[in-house]
Amino acid sequence: MLNHRSILQSFGYAFEGIFHALKDNQNLRIHFATGIIVIIASLILHVNPFEMGILGIMILLVISAEMVNSSIEEMVNLISVEHSKEAKTAKDVAAGTVMLTAISSVMVGFLIFFPYVVRLFR
Repeated sequence: MLNHRSILQSFGYAFEGIFHALKDNQNLRIHFATGIIVIIASLILHVNPFEMGILGIMILLVISAEMVNSSIEEMVNLISVEHSKEAKTAKDVAAGTVMLTAISSVMVGFLIFFPYVVRLFR
């Protein structure tokens, strides 16, 4: 039998995590703001629903990567108080994941938006 109280508690914890990450992570706020701008631009340019879905997935990938990066950084800081090569590597790899995801999102956004922008100026 499902325990509705624990399910609601789980959602509450998840929202707490999102709000905590937004409050404490400037990069995450930038990703959220950029995502909102992309959504507004896609509505203004009348991007088709399929492409809008792809943009939404890319936005969520970048935000998710940034949240995982933040989690890894916090865990490394908790586990390793002194500077170590391994701790630096873990943080750098997590940050690199965010960077690759963000770069690929920009590329996908360019491929989707380019024809709409060209059409706008014709």
